[in-house]
Amino acid sequence: MQNLKYIFVSGGVISGIGKGVTTASVGLLLKLAGYKVTPIKFENYLNIDAGTINPVEHGDPFLCEDGAETDMDIGTYEKFLGSEMGKMNFVTIGQIYQTVIDRERRFEYNGEDVEAIPHLTNEIIDRIQTVAKKNKADVVLIELGGTAGEYQNIFYYEASRIITLKHPGDVIHIHVSYVPTPNHLGEPKTKPTQLSVKTLNSMGIQPDFIIARSEKYIDQRRRDRFALFCNMRPEDIISTPDLATVYEIPLTLEKQNMTEKILNKLHLEVKTPKLAEWAAFVENVKTKKDKVIDIAIVGKYFGTGDYQLRDSYAALFDAIDHASWKVGVEVKMHWIDAEKIEKEGVESIGKPDGIIVPIGWGQRGSEGMIAAASYARKEKIPYLGLCYGMQLACVSFARDVLGWKDANTAENDPKSKHPVIHLIPSQKELMERRAYGGTMRLGGWEAKVKQGTRAYDLYKKAGDFIKNTDGLTSERHRHRYEFNNEFTEDFEKNGLVISARSVAENLVEIVELPKDVHPFFMGTQGHPEYKSLPLKPHPIFVGFIAACQTGK
Repeated sequence: MQNLKYIFVSGGVISGIGKGVTTASVGLLLKLAGYKVTPIKFENYLNIDAGTINPVEHGDPFLCEDGAETDMDIGTYEKFLGSEMGKMNFVTIGQIYQTVIDRERRFEYNGEDVEAIPHLTNEIIDRIQTVAKKNKADVVLIELGGTAGEYQNIFYYEASRIITLKHPGDVIHIHVSYVPTPNHLGEPKTKPTQLSVKTLNSMGIQPDFIIARSEKYIDQRRRDRFALFCNMRPEDIISTPDLATVYEIPLTLEKQNMTEKILNKLHLEVKTPKLAEWAAFVENVKTKKDKVIDIAIVGKYFGTGDYQLRDSYAALFDAIDHASWKVGVEVKMHWIDAEKIEKEGVESIGKPDGIIVPIGWGQRGSEGMIAAASYARKEKIPYLGLCYGMQLACVSFARDVLGWKDANTAENDPKSKHPVIHLIPSQKELMERRAYGGTMRLGGWEAKVKQGTRAYDLYKKAGDFIKNTDGLTSERHRHRYEFNNEFTEDFEKNGLVISARSVAENLVEIVELPKDVHPFFMGTQGHPEYKSLPLKPHPIFVGFIAACQTGK
């Protein structure tokens, strides 16, 4: 039986350098070469998961089918590998500490001194081997969070060193590092990466590959400098410059014979990855589109200091891209802070081809989002509300059409006489105990989609997103508040269509306006953005983008 192979991926110089995309790209190459791969991401923070972290702090938490609230890199793995990730693919140092301490409290260490090494490192190694075994992987890819030299992740690197020592010939280490080109010098500088590799060496780790991230392809001189000072061969310095799309990275790696080099170092049979479908997809992405549409994203998590942060809605932007490539249009997105609408009015939205109100929490900016939903409905602008955007679209409908001026979500106005969005009893009990972490309706929930609705038509056209015989579909969820079924009749008799309800508890999942009333007006309590893949975009986003293109 073939030994399990390990590929560690670390980062150097700056955070956000592309470890996740590199891990996913290497995984794709090996998968398309016929090997079974599974990735696992180790994060530095003490949080048990990413669910309680403000998206401005660490980006949009990615939601898995099993309810895991994870780092965005888990979403990158799903998008590249086309397979579902879950709780086993995502580990925080908080999880590791908690597990070890809980075991000590249960006397499972039989009176030993419980120490960082070996007990923390043993738990890290066990997590790696468990996920590999569960998925029957030939190769497990381990992304080490943070940057080499940080004190928070030192135990991950120590676990890497131990595995390398115990499994010689079965482990390689890929170091992704930044190669800056200062404007006043005009040449790429290798010293930051040299120092980063020196840090690795001080922890007993010698990288097998350096992935040199830079603005342009690095030249032979830079490869030679890396080889000399990092104790490596020039051919093991792999260049990944800035590209038109991250989905081009696997092709760029393969042009440098990455698959062959990895398989040789792991003593595996060399096979060529079958990249034709992926290459055709990338070519489509890069092809200039004849039509450009403008979409306004009305949200509340864009700002970080003096800068605007794309990562707060990363999954949404990816899903829009996937759908636009399928439809064949270029999308220009402009972000509008919902609080700006509250101050300046809906005129600040302008006349976009479509409006999206995404996930959100709490009162700040909510009135701006409600106003955006009303504006889209009245002006017949295609509208897509996601989770909070669906809830606030219902609030706007109640105020404008039903005449309930005090209508609101109970989250923002507990005293409203028309709480069209409220807590169901089981969630109310949790909230009273301030039990926030991991207590939402999370992960995949089945819903039955009503035939004859726009939602049903979109799902049906996409094929495997819906079970043709019974209209069942499944979307991922991340929320506590629900549509108040007490008001169902009032909404339906005034024209709002409830097009999907959950199988469990009969909760409202999708609302929409009929095609003869509005070109596209839909809100979904689930999060279709988390299930969109580059080769299989989500049908709701495809339908929305198509409506933005044609206006109907």
